[in-house]
Amino acid sequence: MSAKQILVVEDERPIREMIAFGLRRAGFEVREAADARSGRAEVANKLPDLLLVDWMLPDTSGLEFTRALKRDRETREVPIIMLTARAEEGDKVAGLEGGADDYITKPFSIREFRSRIRALLRRAASPHLAGEREELIERGELRIDVPRRTVEVRGEAVQLTFIEFEMLVVLAQTPGVVYSRRELLERLRGGADYREPRTIDVHVRHLREKIERDPSDPELILTMRGAGYRFRSE
Repeated sequence: MSAKQILVVEDERPIREMIAFGLRRAGFEVREAADARSGRAEVANKLPDLLLVDWMLPDTSGLEFTRALKRDRETREVPIIMLTARAEEGDKVAGLEGGADDYITKPFSIREFRSRIRALLRRAASPHLAGEREELIERGELRIDVPRRTVEVRGEAVQLTFIEFEMLVVLAQTPGVVYSRRELLERLRGGADYREPRTIDVHVRHLREKIERDPSDPELILTMRGAGYRFRSE
């Protein structure tokens, strides 16, 4: 089995080389880019299995770079982890809403760093970790073709990020079942121990904006106060 390829987009050379060294020691194949322009060229040359993107890049922000990748049909499902020294909740929300699948603040433990990368890659490579999945899920005006990873709402195609799609499948295949934030993280991330279950709220809000008639009064993904989320029962 070939090594998973990771593209590190980080302008600070010592940090980039430290990350690359640690990942190569862990068995990953690593490519490096110092800015968004060279990062985009690397992606166009060969699609990586995962991207690590620094928030502060010299030519454009990592957030804008991530948004651009998530808008592109060819790259929207590639998992992206955003790296940043910004630790405020608002910054984390902005990163996740921009399309990042995970968010790691500097400084970080290289051991935890590798663990989170492996969990996200495992999730991307083995969607069945979310449980036994139907191939076609139809819930009212919502239609999910799981093998093709397509979603239609009221006959219109909806573009979801990797995490949004996986979350929707987990919820829609078991209508009425309440999942806590921690349970959703475990199902989405392959059982890794993540300490920020509130990030689930960001993904749910973004998902509602794409599939609900009125995101402020959702009909499909319901909030169970103090418990978590569930998909509407028929």
